[in-house]
Amino acid sequence: MVTLEQVVALALASALLIVVPGLSVLFVVGRALSRGRRVALAGVVGNGIGSYAAAVAIAVGLGPVLHRSELVFLLLKVAGAAYLVWLGVHAIRHPSPPPGVTGGPRESTLGAVRTGAVVGISNPKVFILFAAILPPFADPTAGDVTTQLLLLALVPVLLGLTTDSLWGLLAGRARGLLAGTPARSRTVARVGGGSMIALGVSVALTGRPGH
Repeated sequence: MVTLEQVVALALASALLIVVPGLSVLFVVGRALSRGRRVALAGVVGNGIGSYAAAVAIAVGLGPVLHRSELVFLLLKVAGAAYLVWLGVHAIRHPSPPPGVTGGPRESTLGAVRTGAVVGISNPKVFILFAAILPPFADPTAGDVTTQLLLLALVPVLLGLTTDSLWGLLAGRARGLLAGTPARSRTVARVGGGSMIALGVSVALTGRPGH
């Protein structure tokens, strides 16, 4: 139903967009600096889940609704921005302990996955991105279009998981080198939290793509 040519063409088109660091990369780096590699990688998985949920919405026909509705776009944007700012403030107020030190606030892996999923599904640009790149690669003569879209959506999601994981590993490594003491750990957490606050503000102030 989905050919190798479709997959390769979509992978190339997606790579051109994914290679440029965007919201997901900044989110992962901020989480790695403020909470560590484990939380960042769990967030990558959650973000992939949230992004695929957006692709499912596109496949069942909800993408055009978001594309046309300024109100829905605004609500999603504000919700996503507010959540990012809250994560940043929380990271600054409740920094994780240095690597290898027990005690202090630690986020569960499941909680980190859930956080990543919320960030992914509340990013309206993910919906619009999928609405723009997925449909042209579906072939109506090759079978059910919805099924094709659901399968094709796995391509950019898996690419995003791979690249975001690399960013998370690099940022987690940087945190391990920089946050060796409680004081330095708090400083690194402030940097990570501040980056998420700045990201949330940026999301709130950025308009719809093409506007």
